[in-house]
Amino acid sequence: MGAKGNLMEPAVAFRVREHDRGPVLEVRVNFGMLTGREATRAEIDDLARALRGFALSFQIVSEQRHEFGNNVEASLHQVVIEMAPVEDSVAMDVLGAADRWARACFEARHLDL
Repeated sequence: MGAKGNLMEPAVAFRVREHDRGPVLEVRVNFGMLTGREATRAEIDDLARALRGFALSFQIVSEQRHEFGNNVEASLHQVVIEMAPVEDSVAMDVLGAADRWARACFEARHLDL
């Protein structure tokens, strides 16, 4: 995370430590929160290219989530990366690659701001 003045930027990509389907690395990218839209197929392909050096196989899921509870409704777009367990240093590299990818997608469409 970085700082702008006194405001901290929220984490865009984060690691899920426990998983129901056994040991797996799961990284969730709050793509919609950052960009205000869904990821395109070409952008998902770019992410896959960025991740190829970290694992022999992995999954990328682009999902629209709707969450409800306690008088709160939320709709968001996430991109989820799943792969076999890796060392913590590699997991941090995957996390960094996902974060850079999401920010590059944002910047590509917001150059005029």
